[in-house]
Amino acid sequence: MIKHALSVTRAQNFAEWYQTVIAEADMAEESGVRGCMVMRPWGYGIWERMQRLIDDRIRTLGYDNTYFPLFIPLSYFEKEAEHVEGFAKEMAVVTHHRLIPDGKGGLVPDPAAKLEEPLIVRPTSETVIGAAFARWIQSWRDLPVQINQWANVVRWEMRTRMFLRTSEFLWQEGHAAYASAEQAKAETAKALELYRSFAEECVAMPVIAGEKPENERFPGAVETWSIEAMMQDGKALQAGTSHFLGTHFAEAQNIRFQNTEGQFEPANTISWGMSTRMVGGLIMTHGDDDGLRVPPQVAPWQIVIVPMLRDNDEDAALIDYCSGLRDELVKQSAFGEPLRVLLDLKATKATTKRWNWIKKGAPIVIEVGGRDMAGGNVSLIRRDALYREDGKLDSAVVAKNDCVAQSAATLAEIQHGLYTQAKLRLDGNIATDVTDMDGLKAFFADSVEKPGWVLAQWSKPTGAALDKVEEQLKALKLTLRNTPRDAAPADGTCIFTGAPAVERVLIARAY
Repeated sequence: MIKHALSVTRAQNFAEWYQTVIAEADMAEESGVRGCMVMRPWGYGIWERMQRLIDDRIRTLGYDNTYFPLFIPLSYFEKEAEHVEGFAKEMAVVTHHRLIPDGKGGLVPDPAAKLEEPLIVRPTSETVIGAAFARWIQSWRDLPVQINQWANVVRWEMRTRMFLRTSEFLWQEGHAAYASAEQAKAETAKALELYRSFAEECVAMPVIAGEKPENERFPGAVETWSIEAMMQDGKALQAGTSHFLGTHFAEAQNIRFQNTEGQFEPANTISWGMSTRMVGGLIMTHGDDDGLRVPPQVAPWQIVIVPMLRDNDEDAALIDYCSGLRDELVKQSAFGEPLRVLLDLKATKATTKRWNWIKKGAPIVIEVGGRDMAGGNVSLIRRDALYREDGKLDSAVVAKNDCVAQSAATLAEIQHGLYTQAKLRLDGNIATDVTDMDGLKAFFADSVEKPGWVLAQWSKPTGAALDKVEEQLKALKLTLRNTPRDAAPADGTCIFTGAPAVERVLIARAY
C-alpha cells in the first residue's frame, strides 16, 4: 500500500486536500488580512510563468501594456448603473487621507481629512479606462485602441479560498475600442481563443469555451464568453472571460468618434480578464495525493537536481558532477525556451529535498549519489509517474548523456500526459442524457460518487422565466456555466421550460 506524502487525500476531503497542497508546496500563506494571501516564491513563480506566456499571446493580438491607478472616483462607477450595481457589494472604499491618535494609543481617521469624493479600490477598470478612451478617441483614425494592464484587484469577498476567491488578486485585463460592433465581437472571440489555447497548451487544462447565459453576464455587458474547466471533484471553474460591451460604456462615458462621413457615433468596447484563479485551477486539475504536479510549460523549475551529499570527501566531486549536468541541461530547449534547471545545494537531507520537490510538483527530479557518479548515471523521478506497480517510488537509473539528450522529449511527454488525463476526465463526466428536472436532481444527488456536469437542452428563457430557472438551480446549489460554442445543435425540449430548445447549456456545481 502506497504511503502518500500528504496527510489528507482527495477522496477523504477535497477542500482540505486543496489547502494542504498549497501549504506543503510552499505556494502561499495567510497574510493577516482576511481574504488576502502572501504568494511564496513557488506559487508566485508559477504565476510569473503564466504571466509571461499570456503576455506573449496578448502582444500578438496587437495590444500594448499600460497601467492605470488603483483608486477610481466613485462618480466613474455611477455613470453606468448596471455596472455599479453588479460590483457595489464587493467594493472597498477609501474615505479619508489621514489618521490621528485617538488618545487611547490607537489611530482613527481624521474628520478634517475626509475626501470630497470617495475613492473605490479597483475592482475592475472599465470605468477609469473608459474615461481615458473618451480623451484619446476623437476620430475614426484613432481606432482601434487596444491596451492591456497587469494589476491587482480588490473585491471584498464573503467566503474566501486561496487563489480561487480572494479579496485581493492579480490579473491581466484587456480593454479595447472599435468602430463597429462586428469588429468588436470578432476581437472578443479572439481573446476567448487566446484563453482557450493558453489553458490547454500551457496549463494542460482542457476547457469548454462558450457564451454565458444572460443571468451570468458581466455587469453592463451585451455578451460574456468564458472558458470552463472541470476540477477533480467535478466542480466547474470559470478560468477566463471575454466581454462584448457594445456601446453601453461608451454612451455612459462619452467615448465617441467622428466617422468617415463626419458624424459622431459611440465606440464599441470590449474587455477580458484572467487571474491568479488559474493557479488554483492548476492545483485542482493536476494535483494528487503527494502534492502538486506542475505542467512543464508553467513550472518555474522544470528539472531539479538533488546531489546526495554525505558530508565527506566525495561531496565536492559530486557537486562538480551535478554542476556539469546542469550546464549541459540548460543548453537544451523545450517548448521553444532553454530548460529551467535548478541545482539544489541547500543544507537539507537529500531525501527531505526530494519529497519537498515532489510536493511542489517539479516535473523532473534528478538524484545523484556516489554510485551514480561512478557509473556516469543519474536517478530520475518523473512527477507524473511517481510509483512503480509494486507501490515503490519509481527512480530510474539513466545514463547521464541519455538524460540530457532525452530531457526535452520527456518534458513534452509529461505535458501531454497531464493534458490527456484531464481531458479524459472532462469528456467522461459530462452527461448528455438528462432530459428533465428529476433527472437533473438525481444526477447531482450522486455527484460525490460520480462528479461531473450536465449538458442539457436549453430554450434560452429570459426575464421572469429565467429568474424561475435561477431559483430552481439555486435550491440545488447549481449554476449555468456556458453554452458551448462547439456543442451539437439542439434537437429537443428545454429541461427547464419544456419549450423547444435552441441550444445546449452546461449545468454544474462551481467554485
